Amino acid sequence: MTAASTRKRGLNATLIVVCQSMQALAFGGIALFLPLIREDIGISPSQAGLLAAAGTFTYALMQIPSGYLSDRFDPKRLFVAGLVGTNLLSLSFALLDSYGWLVANQAISGIFRALVFAPGLMLISRQFRPDRRATAMGLYVAGGFSSNILLNALGPALVGPLGWRWLMILFAASGMLVLLAFAKLGDPAPPKTGAKPPTWADARELLSHRAVWLAGFIQFVRLAVVTGIAFWLPSLIVEDKGYSLAVAGAVVAIGAALTAPSNFLGGWVSDRLGRPLAVVGVSLGVLAVTIFLIPLVDSLPALIAVIAVNSIFLQLYFGPLFAVPLQYVGTANTGLVTGFSNFCANLGGVTFSFGLGAFKDATGSFDAGLWALSGMCAAALAVTWLISRLPAEDRH
Repeated sequence: MTAASTRKRGLNATLIVVCQSMQALAFGGIALFLPLIREDIGISPSQAGLLAAAGTFTYALMQIPSGYLSDRFDPKRLFVAGLVGTNLLSLSFALLDSYGWLVANQAISGIFRALVFAPGLMLISRQFRPDRRATAMGLYVAGGFSSNILLNALGPALVGPLGWRWLMILFAASGMLVLLAFAKLGDPAPPKTGAKPPTWADARELLSHRAVWLAGFIQFVRLAVVTGIAFWLPSLIVEDKGYSLAVAGAVVAIGAALTAPSNFLGGWVSDRLGRPLAVVGVSLGVLAVTIFLIPLVDSLPALIAVIAVNSIFLQLYFGPLFAVPLQYVGTANTGLVTGFSNFCANLGGVTFSFGLGAFKDATGSFDAGLWALSGMCAAALAVTWLISRLPAEDRH
């Protein structure tokens, strides 16, 4: 590989990650400013949970179609189309006052965000060697958590003079500028020469594999934890623990600062050791314990410590988990397998983004919902062991 080719791949990877970061910034802004949005619009925790679930539900439904399209067409075009829609809907979110229209906005946004995920993973994977696939996938998501550091560090300070609506407009406008740079400078990624476009018969064969379904359950748990905690953690710190929004933003920023590099680190360790399931298992074990402890600690130093440890392992296993089913079914239709994996993940996101709000309404706190998440992590750890016991002939 020439120096020019290496630089070009580096530029492509940087633009892809920054584009992903900016759309994650707009989505994360809704979670951080949720207490203000609820007060402004006049909605309950359950209604706020439905606001999150609406976008996550349509996002989940679009994962398999998005992955299928990524295998058939240029992922760059899908990626750009998804980002245009996502940023325009983030802009319009800031201009709406009706709860019904806000829910509709998020439902449509989920469709466009789905056109960002699987194509983006394929684009970033093509910038790395095949044996660095988990590293590439981890880097892709690290960008989203990196933007959350900026959001949670500066958001509480800026929301006073600007208001949450103007901040959302600023996020959307910045995202469009970065997208224009990628559309102009980024390389296209047409299907590989001689590659056979997937058929629905191929899809049925791939998705009947036990490893794909078992990994799908772990994906369900992964995003249930990530979405549930990301969406509700600021509210938990403010409403259950009694701290200010500024404190909540600082705690979430600390967590994001630890999560961002762990995405990349988990993929790198997995690729170096060749044992993605080990990274998945250790992560799930730590998550089960730390989530169980969150309701039990009230002092700020202890709460920060528990959330910090949780944040390190929250996405440490992202890249390794997406790589696991590919070890069994091959990489000919990566987009389709990735789409199914993220479909399962977002079913978990829908369940617990709404479910934690419902638990809050029913019990007056987030404790029961968090303990349910902890139990799900323990169940996913058992499923990880089951995948490791699949006979060798199940590998393709």
